[in-house]
Amino acid sequence: MLKRVFVAPDPGRVRLRFASRAVIGIGLAVALCGLVGHSLVAAITGGLAALLALFTVTDATVRQQAVTTALLPVAGLPVLAVAAVLHDQPVARDLVFLAVMGAGVYARRWGPRGHALGVFAFMTFFAAQFLHTVPGQLPELYAAVLLSLAVSSTVRFGFWRYERRLPAVAVPTAPEGRGLARITTRQAVQATLGGAFALGLGQVLSDQRWYWAVGATWWVFVNTTSRGETLVRGFRRVLGTVIGIAAGFFVAIPLEGAGAPTAAIVAVCVFGIFYTAAVSYSWMMFFVTVMVGVLYGVLGVLDASLLWLRVAETAVGALGAVLAVLVVLPVTTHAITDAWIRKALRCVHACTAEAAERLAGSLSADPGPRVAELEVLLGRVRLSLAPLVHPLSPLKARKTRARQVLALLDDCVREVRGLASIAADPAASHDARLSAACSRVEEAVEELLRQESREERGAVRAGVQSGAAVDHPALAHLHGLERALADLATPLHSPPRAPIAA
Repeated sequence: MLKRVFVAPDPGRVRLRFASRAVIGIGLAVALCGLVGHSLVAAITGGLAALLALFTVTDATVRQQAVTTALLPVAGLPVLAVAAVLHDQPVARDLVFLAVMGAGVYARRWGPRGHALGVFAFMTFFAAQFLHTVPGQLPELYAAVLLSLAVSSTVRFGFWRYERRLPAVAVPTAPEGRGLARITTRQAVQATLGGAFALGLGQVLSDQRWYWAVGATWWVFVNTTSRGETLVRGFRRVLGTVIGIAAGFFVAIPLEGAGAPTAAIVAVCVFGIFYTAAVSYSWMMFFVTVMVGVLYGVLGVLDASLLWLRVAETAVGALGAVLAVLVVLPVTTHAITDAWIRKALRCVHACTAEAAERLAGSLSADPGPRVAELEVLLGRVRLSLAPLVHPLSPLKARKTRARQVLALLDDCVREVRGLASIAADPAASHDARLSAACSRVEEAVEELLRQESREERGAVRAGVQSGAAVDHPALAHLHGLERALADLATPLHSPPRAPIAA
């Protein structure tokens, strides 16, 4: 896990900027809440609102991000009011909490904006349980949330708009059907029933901290689509929480809520959450767990028994998620993997077409955004294949094929990126061989998507391998892309038992 965090590439230092801006935005929001006289509870609520706004809003353009951020209070403040009003009515509170959970998952059908609003609504209800919010606190909490969102938005959209220099990339969504065939519908049902299991067993463990079990179930479902992804996410959540609890004994408990050290550790944890989120869910959960432990220390309720209770509640929540995805309307890893790989291959096709037009002299063609989209799609393929390449996976044959697919898709991304960089050079000369090579690449993609027969694959492979010598840099990338696509045919379409794609 350490290698994944510190060796993972960070093109354009995007993760570093993402994390640094979060520390500044959240830090300023909490500081301003303190300066205007808000209570500690209000400052924590405001800090959480700023964190969610900076973390969950991932629309393709800055303008769309600003609109989604402006809509967050619309989704969160009514939920906060309901949670406060139902504070002393356990049955109604629990039912509404589960309803918010299901609605938050279902909202993902509307893309990044629905996802962000769903997360904000759920976490607002969760925070009300964490802080024991009552109706009398609502005016102050509303003010803190609005102030914090304004401050964090000023940092994001005013002072540090690094996204403006990046190509706009549409966040890919999983293929959707109708009714119960729709993935978000299935996940909403799964999350609600899994949350109900976690809520019931969590209350058996503690009638005061039961909400941690529900929260664990919720976060296991975030950014997952298949049962395999959810199983791996549950394992990583428990692992990160356990490691974070162990660190809490050496960090959070000795602090005893001391002001300056606590603020410093929270800042480090915020940076760690944002910096590691894209590459290691376990380390992200480690930083979340340490930060929560430190906040409990500030609130004056931290002790060793509370940390162990957190582990137990997290395990219950993960178990609820696992049972739900295995038993209730399961979404198979096979189906999701196939869908994401097909999306990636179509994007390779589009990248090649854009590059070919640019090399032919078209000034309107730009493969750059397509390359960025392809890298995002490769990330989704990695997430989908994570259950198969996990060290604990017993399916050795499928693990080998999954690793082959990832390696070959990496080759495709590398060759497409090189092709796009050459196409962007105004001095790149047009060569008739480029058009022919681009056409062969497009045909290779179409062959993969058509699920051609084994005999046809052999013919395509032979044609690719007998290519002429390469004396043009763009041709080198195109031939490399041809080879990678030809090699993909075997792991994707081979007939052995349990294939990873149809």
